[in-house]
Amino acid sequence: MDVNTRRLRYFVAVAEELHFSRAAARLFVAQQALSKQIRELESELGLVLLNRTTRKVELTEDGERFLAVARAVLAEWDDGLRRVRQASRAAQRTLRLGFVVGAALELTRPLLAEFSRRHPEIELHLQEASLSDPSCGLADGSSDLAILRPPLSLDGLKRLPLFVEPVVACLSAAHPLAGRSMISPAELLDEPLTVGGGHDAAWRAFWTLSAFRTPEHPARTVETSSPTEETELVASGVATALTAAASARYLSRPGLVYVPVEPHPGSEVALAWRADAASEAVGLFVEVAREVRDAERDLIRAIEHPAVVNPG
Repeated sequence: MDVNTRRLRYFVAVAEELHFSRAAARLFVAQQALSKQIRELESELGLVLLNRTTRKVELTEDGERFLAVARAVLAEWDDGLRRVRQASRAAQRTLRLGFVVGAALELTRPLLAEFSRRHPEIELHLQEASLSDPSCGLADGSSDLAILRPPLSLDGLKRLPLFVEPVVACLSAAHPLAGRSMISPAELLDEPLTVGGGHDAAWRAFWTLSAFRTPEHPARTVETSSPTEETELVASGVATALTAAASARYLSRPGLVYVPVEPHPGSEVALAWRADAASEAVGLFVEVAREVRDAERDLIRAIEHPAVVNPG
């Protein structure tokens, strides 16, 4: 019997969601394909892992026991793979930088230019992450460090804050709140909100207003996999997006309106790396980032205090 790690990840997702549609959205696979993979896993194991009805999905006793095994196997696999990659990179002068869409905004160019000027011997590989991985490759070890937006649930991260920008609501131009100069979080609690971030609880909580919710106002979310998809959902009136103020500059288009949300914590952009995977190259990049951040005070001030201008 040879059970692959993909089927283990599929099973863990279903076991955690107890819902095939949500698990399929989290994994970015079709629900039919996910169901087939779970059936084939059960056949390979000779076990019934899930009880399925038209109303709910439940773990069997065998499923509960196997979930613990699957999680342990995947954790060991991911850790082993990360260590192999780390050892491989140690013999090379390369650095893999993961980043969320927009990276460090206008600070990105001076940061990368200064690092390349100081350390031309280090080959820098840039890797843009999808909305399904807010850790930008740090979780699975595919990045050495990342420009990302906390908060994250991932333990063992060290970070260098770069700046904090305001949070805004992205609305359809036809939305009743679109003409406002400011919106409170309470006014958005009943809105369906777009959300990516895979299953990172801290990241999803920040972008779905969890800190402001009560049992009477549970979150209604619409899963999205990219900023382009997100803007289409908003423009069509399907959902509202809570996003960073820079979106008004980088994702401006007819049919969308951006309105500041207050009071709400700002969205921090930080350089982050795993404490257990630090290297000389990572340390050099962090040093440059700190110096560029401190030197570009006017640029950062403009990022942190933008004028949100909507298209006419």
